[in-house]
Amino acid sequence: MSRNAITAENAVAVGPYSHGIDAGDAIYLSRQTPIDPATGQLVSGGITVQAEQCFANLFAVLKSAGLDEGSVVKVNVFLVDMSDFAAMNSVYEKQFTRPYPARTTIGVASLPLGARIEIELVARRENRTS
Repeated sequence: MSRNAITAENAVAVGPYSHGIDAGDAIYLSRQTPIDPATGQLVSGGITVQAEQCFANLFAVLKSAGLDEGSVVKVNVFLVDMSDFAAMNSVYEKQFTRPYPARTTIGVASLPLGARIEIELVARRENRTS
């Protein structure tokens, strides 16, 4: 199986990993924190602003792979505070159309850089010709 890195100009990696991996029909995107790629800093604001930035970063990686949100089949959301679930859900619902991707939401003790949320996803490439 080939494993080709996907890099997006408008996404940030805070460690030794690829923004995403193209593994044929499956595209695996690393978790994105709510970092503003223009400043390299965590966005200020609550969970809504942070969730929106995570999706902006993830969708930039998808675009680099030639895909969009309609290609997403699975999303994993990591929240520091599960009381942010409803606000995160409101942002999430605006990112996708029905049928929504499968999703898991996990409460965690902490995230890098003091983020309140991180999101990762898996997408699928349809009708690959190469």
